[in-house]
Order: sequence, then structure tokens, then C-alpha cells
Amino acid sequence: MAIQRPKGTQDLLPGIIEQWQYLEETIRSVCREYGYEEIRTPMFEATELFQRGVGQTTDIVKKEMYTFQDKGDRSMTLRPELTASVCRAYVEDKLYGQPQPVKLYYIGPMFRYERPQSGRFRQFHQFGVEVLGADQPIVDAEVISLVWNLYKRLGLSGLEVHVNSVGCPVCRASHREQLQEFLISRKKDLCNDCQERFDRNPLRILDCKNPSCQEVTVGAPTTRDTLCEDCSTHFEKVLAILGRAGVVYRVNPRLVRGLDYYTKTAFEVMVEEIGAQSAICGGGRYDKLVEEIGGPATPGIGFAMGIERVLAALQVQNKLPEEKPKQFAMLIALGEKAQIEGFALLTALRSKGIPVGMDLLGRSLKNQLKSANRQGASLAFILGEEELDRNVLVIRDLTSGEQMEVPLNDAVEEIFMKYQRGV
Repeated sequence: MAIQRPKGTQDLLPGIIEQWQYLEETIRSVCREYGYEEIRTPMFEATELFQRGVGQTTDIVKKEMYTFQDKGDRSMTLRPELTASVCRAYVEDKLYGQPQPVKLYYIGPMFRYERPQSGRFRQFHQFGVEVLGADQPIVDAEVISLVWNLYKRLGLSGLEVHVNSVGCPVCRASHREQLQEFLISRKKDLCNDCQERFDRNPLRILDCKNPSCQEVTVGAPTTRDTLCEDCSTHFEKVLAILGRAGVVYRVNPRLVRGLDYYTKTAFEVMVEEIGAQSAICGGGRYDKLVEEIGGPATPGIGFAMGIERVLAALQVQNKLPEEKPKQFAMLIALGEKAQIEGFALLTALRSKGIPVGMDLLGRSLKNQLKSANRQGASLAFILGEEELDRNVLVIRDLTSGEQMEVPLNDAVEEIFMKYQRGV
């Protein structure tokens, strides 16, 4: 039996990978405009980083991480998310010594042992940004604005930002007390996970997708009810800036996000038409995370979006480029000597950045022309023994069928000019 790829993973083949490249190129363009620089961190980290950074009570840490002992008997984990890794790099590489804030973005694979389903994989890919070293409301608004404008650039419609404030440790303590008081008589109706969260992190109960838990928490006090003056003022300023910038948002008091490190602003971007899992981006502020993993007190905010989820939304709305990039030309070399000379010509053309293909199977002229048409080439460069004897190259327009001859010694410059003109 042939070996198959692991469950929950996928092969990204030609014809599909161009869509990924289109999305990634758009992401990089928007990030440059906003002044964000790319960071790349290891695929695996010490397990303790995620235990401390993501939170012991999260489903990610409790159920979903790919953790292993290395040959030095150290516990390592394939990264399930990247915010904790970026914060670790910020501390370890002393980025706090640079002018603040530090504005970073990343694109790469993450790993979680989840039940594979539509749009959800065990190896999945995320784009995200992190801003470290600034706690002003305008920073929150910029981060949300960046992803909003990215989606607009991609042509997505039906977008809505859901935003909330989950408060700070001061006002969260008050909310925790009120929430536990509300739930104590209903605790037996919560799912097993939420019964465990009741004492350790009751806020996460509001985020549970279990229908019974959602029913139990109807009417429960929200974080908005207990915000301190500082958190309330911060949140109102964020909303004012977003509204003035034209970002369509809705305050969702039940939005708490799934990770322990969030403080103050939390948000998700929702899009219509992709089913029950309509969130295509989520993030928020995490002003205590850098300190939690051993660094100096440093405010931070960021988001992550699933590449697969965004591509699915673009597919549903017919906003993806459909065609493969076309080959500019194909070199058709007939005979061994023509192949040698043709390959030298091919190398010279490619060195000038001209995309030119060449038959590698020694097929006939007819079959090579068919192959050139299938690959969408505009031109065919024909070189055989007769052309070599006369020191010429035949250039055939594959649309009109017209052809011309150019001296072989002048062919590179002639073709370069045609390429520049888009001929």
C-alpha cells in the first residue's frame, strides 16, 4: 500500500499554490505600507513557553499540542500559535532595546491535534501581526485597520469586526466574582471542560461553543459590565478611531477569545457565506504576556488569521485569480546540436528574467508546439539543424501563426525587447 500524507494535512499543488502566493504577496504589500517587518521563529519551542504564554487552561495546551521529548530529554512542542514565540524572540533577542513600538508580521505553518473538518487542519497556516511596546488605543485601531484593509484589498465583502474589551486584571477580578456567583447554581449544567474552568478561568465559559453552556450563560454578567475607568476609556477611544476610519464594527460583549493572555481589546473579523465557522481573523491586546514569559513589562497587541479560512472565503466569493501564470515562450530545439545551442540561449534569456520553457523529452516539432499551446505560451522559438546552418532563430506567434527570423547572435536582445513590450 502506498504511503499517504498524515491525516489533517494537505498537498498544495501547482494550480492551487498560485492562489496562496497571490494572498501572501498581497499580505506582504499591505504590511510594508503599514511599516511592519517580517519575523520567522523556530517550528518548535520549549513546551513551557506555550504552557506559560498560551495558558494551562486552554484547549490548545490541554488537548491539542504536538509535544515530544527530544534526545536531550527536553520537552518540545510544535508551535500551535506564534504570539508566544514572537514575544520570546522579543525578549531573547533584546528587541526591547530598539525604538518602540516593534511592529512585526509572520506567515507560516502551525500545528494542532484537532479533528479535521472543512477549513480546519492539523497543519494549518497563519498570517499574523504583533505590535510590542505601545499601549495607546490608536495602536489597537491600527492593528484592526490593517486586517480590515487587507480584506478590502482582496475584494472580500460581507465583513464585520466584532470587538469587545475583556478588561485588565483589576476589573477582571470583579467580573470573575460576579460571573461565578451567577453560575454557581447552574454549574452542574455546564460541560465537563467548563466545570473545570469554573475555578481556574471562568471567563472562558463565555467562549464555550457547547449549546448547553451557551444556554446556561444567557444573561450572565459580561466584562463590559465591570470595566474599570481606564479600560472603559481605552475601549471607547478605540471605537471612536475605528468609526472615523470607516471600519464596520459591532460591539459583542460575549466575545472573550480563547487564549488566557488577552487584556482590554479583543476582536474577531467575521465574513458571511462560509458556514458556521465564520471568523476569519481574531486577536487582541496582551499587556502581561511578555512579562509572563520572563521579559520586562511590555504592552502588546496582535492578531492571527488562518490562510486556509481566508482562501475559502475568497473562493466562495469568486475573488481568487483563476488562471495559472502563462509562460511567455517555449524554446523548441530539434536535434542534439540544436538542444545544446538552444539550452545556452535559454540560459541567457532566463538570466534577463524572461520566463522561457523548453521541451525536455525530445518530442517532435508538432508535439512541442502542442505543449507550448497547452502551457499558454505566446511565442515559440524554433531552432533546428537548418536554422543552425543559417545562424538564425525562428520566432513564431502562437496566436496568429505568423513567424519571423532573427540572427541567432541578436536573438537575446530581440526577444528581450519583445518581452518588455509584452509581445
